[in-house]
Amino acid sequence: MQQTENLNIEAFAPMPTPEEIHARLPLTDKAAQTVVAGRRAIERILDRTDPRLFVVIGPCSIHDPVAGLDYARRLKALSDEVADTLLLVMRVYFEKPRTATGWKGFINDPYMDDSFHIEDGLSKAREFLIALNELGLPCGTEALDPIAPQYVGDLIAWTAIGARTSESQTHREMSSGLSTPVGFKNGTDGSLDAAVNAILSASSPHSFLGINMQGRSSVVRTRGNKYGHLVLRGGGGRPNYDTVSVAIAEKALAKAKLAQNMVIDCSHGNSYKNPELQPLVMTDCVNQIRLGNRSIVGLMVESFIESGNQPIPADLSQLKYGCSVTDACVDWPTTETMIRDARAALRGPLAGRSKE
Repeated sequence: MQQTENLNIEAFAPMPTPEEIHARLPLTDKAAQTVVAGRRAIERILDRTDPRLFVVIGPCSIHDPVAGLDYARRLKALSDEVADTLLLVMRVYFEKPRTATGWKGFINDPYMDDSFHIEDGLSKAREFLIALNELGLPCGTEALDPIAPQYVGDLIAWTAIGARTSESQTHREMSSGLSTPVGFKNGTDGSLDAAVNAILSASSPHSFLGINMQGRSSVVRTRGNKYGHLVLRGGGGRPNYDTVSVAIAEKALAKAKLAQNMVIDCSHGNSYKNPELQPLVMTDCVNQIRLGNRSIVGLMVESFIESGNQPIPADLSQLKYGCSVTDACVDWPTTETMIRDARAALRGPLAGRSKE
């Protein structure tokens, strides 16, 4: 009989099941406490019972766990310093969506050599997340592959659905079953419709095809996620963090009968991917809150030890330590200044939010 399937498949490489990876790298009591505390704190912020702002901050992507842990230790100390006003969540992105080609992230290609040892990438990612949560630092990530959350989702406090995937029914269904609050980014063209519809969709129960902890194909039945919210990241060649754009987003959420909760991404389209503009975006958002805005509940910042970014060299020993290999970031001294200035400016206004 003539073959009709798998015509473009070169090979199937068996993966360890989520249960096997969890057994090798189990969730510790300390890590579990951090995850739960981080999720509950973000939920309270979204419910408006915690007046603080949450800030998802860290490298555009993780490529060097050693530098990532170095950054995390610095961030933890800063987090403790500003915890009365800001909840810092480390940005821990392991997967990178690609318009065409390029490095697809630490999970897909942990050795950065196109060897695609995904089984190693998932284990290394889980090990890294355990270390961060052991520090007491909650983690946020982008959910791209619908199977990956079964391997690492128990270590995540906040999840983003990217601009390219907010319109995807697969990702809306997956989000309805995630255990974290989920931020949906507006489209790359700047439109809000896909993200607003995604929040609505993810809030409802769904049934879809996935895998269980034993790696077996299963019908996944979800309860719905009531903590979906909007992330404004700019798009279509213009930013959307300004007061007019925020007011338009508030109206769109109200029309859909959704809570007026939004996170402003200080990077991407809002800074024209120029890291030097991220502090200006944050300052503008802080001023909106000081002047009475109540819908901005969070911020996102791309930050690493060194500023800018770098191409991936053929000789990986030539990589500059603590410098992004994807989007450009602000450096650590700039990060400290941004966070401390935001805390100083917002201590009074945010405390007043809970009294209104």
